[in-house]
Amino acid sequence: MELSPGQEAARAAFAAYVAEHVTPHAGAWDRDAATPREAIDRLAATGWLGAVIPAAQGGAGMDWVTFGLLNEELGRGCSSIRSLLTVHSMASHAVLRFGSRAQKERWLPLLARGEAIGAFALSEPNVGSDASAVETVATKDGDGWVLDGRKKWTTYGQVADVFLLFAKAEGKPVAFLVERDSPGLTVEPLRGITGTRASMLAELRLDGCRVPAEARLGGVGFGLGIAVATLEVGRYSVACGTAGIVRACLDASLAYAGERVQYGVPIGQHQLVQRMLAGMAAGARAAHWLCLRAGWLRDAGDPAATHETFVAKYFASTAATQAALDAVQIHGANGCSEDFPVERYLRDSRVMEIIEGSTQIQEVAIARGELAAAPRP
Repeated sequence: MELSPGQEAARAAFAAYVAEHVTPHAGAWDRDAATPREAIDRLAATGWLGAVIPAAQGGAGMDWVTFGLLNEELGRGCSSIRSLLTVHSMASHAVLRFGSRAQKERWLPLLARGEAIGAFALSEPNVGSDASAVETVATKDGDGWVLDGRKKWTTYGQVADVFLLFAKAEGKPVAFLVERDSPGLTVEPLRGITGTRASMLAELRLDGCRVPAEARLGGVGFGLGIAVATLEVGRYSVACGTAGIVRACLDASLAYAGERVQYGVPIGQHQLVQRMLAGMAAGARAAHWLCLRAGWLRDAGDPAATHETFVAKYFASTAATQAALDAVQIHGANGCSEDFPVERYLRDSRVMEIIEGSTQIQEVAIARGELAAAPRP
């Protein structure tokens, strides 16, 4: 399959935006461990933060392939700001799919315009990928709820206005839309992160945090289903953004290998360097097309989209790690310096093998899916 003219035009627009407004600043954002508010506002002004929200509700109404292309281009420029699109889209998708009429009317226009930033609060100090094991407790209190617990690694939690937060009520999973100014909620910045340093991670402390009844998203017991559906959106976004990292590694390495001279010739003429470049080129193409395939299947409503998203995320993240390792090697000592972006790509690629399901979880899910689909003798 090929991209439509509209999708090609969108990709060109995304690439131009990233070249002007993201790539030149990504290193500084990483060193400062923060995304400037003006960068967030500029992205919001494009309307792309409303990518997964239909146009009828104020959003960009992108198809999944176009959304994937946006993530790929942002990921090529800066994995941190791509992470903003990821978690904001996860929260938006959850409201769109599971929200009440009142929740949709209130939140979707704000999220679409970026006037409210959404974040995904699932992980806890003792809980990562096992969404069924959250320890945060929700207790019914009159016509509202009281939340107690801790959330950790909340991407853009330092600036988010509303958190899609998961807890348990009487042992059953439940989801809430928790506003930043809710009494009993404390947001603490997390420092010293290895990769995606500008994604402004936070820890949320919920100490008798009171939220109204209308903050609950879906019914008690439906929280796990909401988490799974939302994580699938995040996994697709991360996969596409990680394909962008592979491409960025290739671009940087081609430029360096064409200019750096050793033993009288550019290092790109040395065969062992060519081997690394060839691996990156193949990885970039494969990751790109695997992500597109997952997007096309999502657009078609094909149930196989879930499995293919696992495959795309697994391949893209492992390919990014290898590409980044080789990119640093090609750059030599310069590859270990903040003066060149490949050291950031290496740190960011390690994060991609952990978030939205670790590489090992992807391997288990893929193998089980393949075994289930295999013909029986």
